[in-house]
Parts: sequence; C-alpha cells; structure tokens
Amino acid sequence: MASHGADDFRLTVLNPGGRDREQHFRDAAGPAAQVHPPVNFHGYAACTRGFFHHDTHRAIAEATPVLLLLRGDLRTSERALTELKKRGRTVAVSLKETGLHQIAQQLCDQAKLSRFMKIVARADGCIATTPEAAEIYQRARWKRDPATVAFIPTPYPLEDQHWNFSVPPDEQSGIFLGTREWDVPSRNHFAALLVARQLFEATGEPVTVVNLDGRRAGRLLSELKFPDAKLRVIEKRKPYADYLCEIARHKIVLQLDRSRVPGQVAGDALLCRTACVGGDGAIERIAFPQSCGAGRTIDEIASVALELLSSVNSRAALVAESQRRALERISFQAARKQLSIFFARIGT
Repeated sequence: MASHGADDFRLTVLNPGGRDREQHFRDAAGPAAQVHPPVNFHGYAACTRGFFHHDTHRAIAEATPVLLLLRGDLRTSERALTELKKRGRTVAVSLKETGLHQIAQQLCDQAKLSRFMKIVARADGCIATTPEAAEIYQRARWKRDPATVAFIPTPYPLEDQHWNFSVPPDEQSGIFLGTREWDVPSRNHFAALLVARQLFEATGEPVTVVNLDGRRAGRLLSELKFPDAKLRVIEKRKPYADYLCEIARHKIVLQLDRSRVPGQVAGDALLCRTACVGGDGAIERIAFPQSCGAGRTIDEIASVALELLSSVNSRAALVAESQRRALERISFQAARKQLSIFFARIGT
C-alpha cells in the first residue's frame, strides 16, 4: 500500500494486546490532553496524524499501513501479523523494547527467538528506533532487500509551540539526573550520581533525582552523603507535562547510560530546550554529538558538564545546535517524510 506523499500519509501503530488506550491523532495532542503524549512509538502515529491501536481488527479497519510492535512472548504479535497480511495491509515490525540489553533479554529464550525470526522474515519491512536494532533486523532478514529495514528515530513534536517547555536561562539551576534504574548495569546510575556529586562540589549546583522505588533506593541515595537540601528527590510519578516542567528548570540533564536505547532522556531535553550531557541513545548521538557519551570517558563527560554548568553561552550554543539537528532528523515533519518514503518502498 504505497503513499502518495508525506502530507497525506497516515500510519497505524499496533501494539497487540497492549494496555495503552487507543488513540486517534487526527488533531495534534497537546500537553493538556488526557491521553498518551505523542512520543516514543505513539510519536510515529502522531507525526502522521494516524492511529494507535491495541486491537488488530480496529487497526485493519483504518485501511493504512501498519507498524506492528513485537512484545511479550510474541504470540499475539505473530497472530496479528497473520491477520494483517491476510487483509492486504503493508506491515513493518519493530521490537517494542529496543535497548541492547532489552533485545538480549527478550531473545535469549528459544521459543521467542524462533517466533522473532519468523515474524521478521514475513513482514514487509522493519523500522528500527536505533542504528543497532537496524543492524539486528538486517541480519535477521539476510535474504531480503536491505532497503526494507530503516532506522527512523522516534519523533518529537518540536515544531509545536505547545510542546516548547523552555525556561529563561536566569530561571534555571542545577543538574537533573536523567536515569533512575539502579538495577540495570548499563544505565550506570550510581556512577552518574557520583559525577553529579562531584559537579555539585565544584559549582554548588544542586542535584535532582527521581526515585520511584521507595525505601530501598532511598537508602542507596543516603549513602552518597549529599549535603542537606542539595539533593532533591522526586518520589511520585508526575504527568508527562509536569515532568518536563521539572527538567526545564535545570541547567543540564546528566546521564551515563550505555544501553544504546532510542533516547527518551535526550528527547525530553529537546522539548525542554535543555542541554543533555552523557548517554549513548540514538537521539543523544543525533542531537547532542558534542555532549553525548558515545566515545567519551566518564572524565570527559564530567568536563563537558562542568563547562555547560559554568557558561550560559556554552549552554545556549549547545541547545541551539541540538534544535537545528533535531528539526532535520527527529521532528514530526522529518519523521513523517521518512515514514512516507519507507512505506511507499516496501508497499510496492
């Protein structure tokens, strides 16, 4: 099913059996809307004014190409692919969790791996949220045309001023820790907190961290011996817009993640017009090449962070460059064009 052009292209994202509410993105979803924000996989639907479904028959009824998410034991995804192909839909697939550690965890089970290989071979194409996932899909489809696999970063509504959470520089202070998972080794959350403490000692900038894991994580944080009132802990989950407001009040977002994830930490920073330091997610590498963690040691990341905390001009220059890069590759307009071209190619 080929598209006639980016402007009239619509995409349905199907998360079969998932728990997210079904959504139509015919109108832009602003921060106040009581729906899932138009980011992550919802962003692919939102940037095309398309649809997000968890019911296969409703996805079929939309009469659009489909991005099918692969989740759980993959049985539901496999059945959905069979139904979609039976009805003549053009279908691209993507693992729902695409950090390298997440892919490894999912596909170390023989039954899941077998289903994954069958699904990837039968689909019309694969959309990867990271370059590394694209390489995995390419190798799993080694007998198929390489052009049927595309790395298309998860889009963010950067053109929509409703999603501009920027704060004047003179109202920003402190360091926001972008990660929160102590038990995922590649997140390097503990190391990031140590760097944040070192930066506090050098600059006096307070640190904000999210702890949704209760007392256990609280006890771990207490071992870092931050001075009173210099470590602010957010302990309740916030609506996405409120969470972005928190980030925007900080001078930098800091992380040491090495998971090769799609890059929501950097995506959030883009919406906040805030400097993102560290991390090797796809969006970090695209939008923040001067400050991301790819190819940099912890000491180098700490030095970059120190410079940005100390210089409002350096921060402004980094944010301006990140917005320019993101508009070219990660904005809704850019993603819609990439998706339109890709589905036209695999649907012919």
